[in-house]
Amino acid sequence: MSSANLYTHQSSNIFKTYVLMGFFLIMVIAIGYGAAWYIGNPLILYIAVAFALGMNVFSYWSSDKLVLRMTNAVPADPSQHRELINIVENLAITAGLPMPKVYVVNDPSPNAFATGRNPEHAVVAATTGLLERLNKVEIEGVMAHELAHVGNRDMLVMTVAVVLAGFVAILADFLMRAMFFGGNRDRHPAFLIVGIAGIILAPLAAQLMQMAVSRRREYLADATGALLTRYPEGLASALEKISSAKIPMTKASHATAHMFISDPFAGEKQGFMQKIGGMFQTHPPAEERIARLRGMNI
Repeated sequence: MSSANLYTHQSSNIFKTYVLMGFFLIMVIAIGYGAAWYIGNPLILYIAVAFALGMNVFSYWSSDKLVLRMTNAVPADPSQHRELINIVENLAITAGLPMPKVYVVNDPSPNAFATGRNPEHAVVAATTGLLERLNKVEIEGVMAHELAHVGNRDMLVMTVAVVLAGFVAILADFLMRAMFFGGNRDRHPAFLIVGIAGIILAPLAAQLMQMAVSRRREYLADATGALLTRYPEGLASALEKISSAKIPMTKASHATAHMFISDPFAGEKQGFMQKIGGMFQTHPPAEERIARLRGMNI
């Protein structure tokens, strides 16, 4: 990773954003087509396509505002959070990025996230728990990680995934009900089974893809953030404190969990889906991330 920098994967991530949005669009059209065919009403397909296109546009332009609203984030106070603002400003200058807006989430759990559709409209946020538990060097490491997401255009993909994955789940639930209560009874039962299976599996596939994308990008942001500060130990130490706190966030949802630097629900009792395999985890193991950082030669 020695040749990595904040722009190494920018073009690739922009392309992947369009692929992700296209994937969800195709998925919605496929679900809508199947339901429209079974129910015998083509209007359902037209509605599904219209909603898919509308949600793609909405997720690109407004999803950052939605994420800030969901987490109850507020603009950092220039007097109360001066050190945080200065850290972000210095890192942005070093990285050659526009100064992002800085927000704070009133939550005792130490965590942070970035959002926004591009570097010119980026937002970085930290919880009050993170500001209270970490020292300046560790906060710098965390903010460098978040600015790495900004420079690599990661936050657009992750923000879009929040909105579109949730929309696929809502659409699938709606169409499931429509098929049961308005279905064409002359259709072969096999088609009903296939349709129901597709509607059930579509949200799961969307969630798994969202989680896989998140895990890969956390490793990359760790490395590029460490290169930005030239001090991997700062972020490694921060991750140790964050992962050992085990305080679930009260201002996060499972829809936005993959956007944080650490799983905001890590302190909760793990559910069955989390226990059966790493593919259901939104973040790589903290131990592995810390080992990689301490193994870097800068």
